[in-house]
Amino acid sequence: MQFGGRRKKNSINPQSELYGQHLQFYGQPPLENISLSEFETFAVERLKLLKTVENLGVSHVKLTDLYISKLEKELKLVYSYRKNDFYGPTEYEKRRKDHISHFILRLAYCQTEDLRRWFIQQEVDLFRFRFNDLDPKQQLEFLHKNNLRYDTISSEEKLKLKDQLINSSFGVSGITVMEHEFYKVPFQDALDLVRLRKVYLKQGYAYIPHQDIVTIVLNDFRTRLSKALALTARSLPAVHSDERLQPLLNHLSHAYVGQDYSIQKNVGKISLDQIDSLSGKSFPLCMRQLHQSLRENHHLRHGGRMQYGLFLKGIGLSLEQALQFWKMEFIRGKVDADKFDKAYAYSIRHMFGKEGKRTDYTPYSCMKVILSNPPSQGDHHGCPFRHSDPELLKQKLQVYKVSPSGINQVDSSFSLNHPNQYFLESQKLLGGGKDIKREMDAPQRSQENAASKGSTATQEVAANTSQHLAEMTEDLDSFFQDA
Repeated sequence: MQFGGRRKKNSINPQSELYGQHLQFYGQPPLENISLSEFETFAVERLKLLKTVENLGVSHVKLTDLYISKLEKELKLVYSYRKNDFYGPTEYEKRRKDHISHFILRLAYCQTEDLRRWFIQQEVDLFRFRFNDLDPKQQLEFLHKNNLRYDTISSEEKLKLKDQLINSSFGVSGITVMEHEFYKVPFQDALDLVRLRKVYLKQGYAYIPHQDIVTIVLNDFRTRLSKALALTARSLPAVHSDERLQPLLNHLSHAYVGQDYSIQKNVGKISLDQIDSLSGKSFPLCMRQLHQSLRENHHLRHGGRMQYGLFLKGIGLSLEQALQFWKMEFIRGKVDADKFDKAYAYSIRHMFGKEGKRTDYTPYSCMKVILSNPPSQGDHHGCPFRHSDPELLKQKLQVYKVSPSGINQVDSSFSLNHPNQYFLESQKLLGGGKDIKREMDAPQRSQENAASKGSTATQEVAANTSQHLAEMTEDLDSFFQDA
C-alpha cells in the first residue's frame, strides 16, 4: 500500500524528525510504501490496543495505579510510549508503527458518527496515559513542538500570586506551591477548567497547575482528531476505489476482537425450559426484547432470527434444540409444521454451519448489532440503546423495574461489548462466581458432562485468547470472518 514517496535506507528520511518524538498529534500522514501484509498487521494490532484501552476503562478507574500498570504492560509489547535514553532502530520501528497504524484506523473509523466517536474516545484515553507518563520537561518540549506555546510562570510571579494559586488549585498548599509548575494560558483555551473553577484567572489568562495541563492538551488533540476524521471521510470514495482496501477497512470498522462465543465452547449448558427464566435474569436488553417479541408474536423477521438465534447458539443451544425451539414457537402463530420445515429450518441449520458454504457463524458483538442491518418498522432486532426512541427506551426500562437513577446512569455504565459476555457475567454474578448451574429434570442430566466440557473449553479459550489473536493476523480474512 502506497502512502507516498518510498523510504530509502541510508538517505534523508523526511519523517526521521517526526519519529524522533516519542509522542505526536498525528498531524502529518505517513509518506512511505508499506506492504498490504504490513498494513493488515498494523491495523489489527492497533485495534486490539484500542479495545484493551476501552476494556481497562470499563474494568478499572482511569489513571489509578492498577489501570496504569495494566495499560503500561500492554503498550510495552507493541508501541513506544516513553522517551528512551537510547533512540535506536527498535525504538524507531515502534514509533513508526504507532504513526502508521493510527492513520490506517482513521480510514476505517471515519465512516460514521458512531465509529468516529468510539475511535476519538479510545485515542484520547491512550494519549492521556502517554502524555502523563512524560516528565515535566518532556511535556513542555511537546507543547512547544506542537505550537502550544504555554510557558511556565517565573518564581517571582508565582510568589506574587501565591495566595491566589493556593486557593484556586487542587492539591497545592503553602508548602508545595513553589515546587509546582504553573502554566499561563489564554482563558479561552482552558474553558473546561474555568467552568469547574479549578484555575486562577487574571487579565484574560488562566494559571494552570502542572497536573491539569493535560486537560488543555487533550482538548486540542480531540479537536484536531475530530476535524481530521471529517476530512478523511471526504476522501473515502478514492480509497474505496481500491478493491484491496475496501473490504479490509469494512472488516476493521465492524471487527470484534474479544472472546469468541461460539457454540463449541458452551454446548449443553442450558435446556429449553430455562430460556424464559434466563431471559428475565441474564439476557441483555436487546435479546430480552427479541425473546419477548417472539413469545408475543410467535414470529421474528430474518434480522431478529439471526441476532437472537446466534445468541442462543452462543449460550448453549444445540442445533437440535434450536430447531425444536423455533418450530414450537412458530407453529403457535401462522406457520404450520410443514411450512416451517420448508421455509425456516434451512436458515437455522445454515447458521450452525450445516448448510450452504458451511460457515459456523458466531454470535453478533455489540458493534455488529449497532452497525449492521439497522431495524426498520416491524423489526425487533438491533440495539435498544442506539435504535430505540429515548422515551420508549425509558418506559421499557421502567417496566423492567430499573430505578430512575439507574435509567439516568445506564448509558454511561453499560459498557460490555458483547451480548454473550453480558449473559456470562450475569450468570457469574447470580451464581457467586460459579459456572452456569442447570436446573433440569433427571432425564436431562445426561448432558451435564457436555456442559462441564464446555466450561473447560471456555476457560482454555480465555487463557489462549492472546495467542489465538496473534495467529489470526496471518490471515485477516479468516480473523474477521463474520465479525
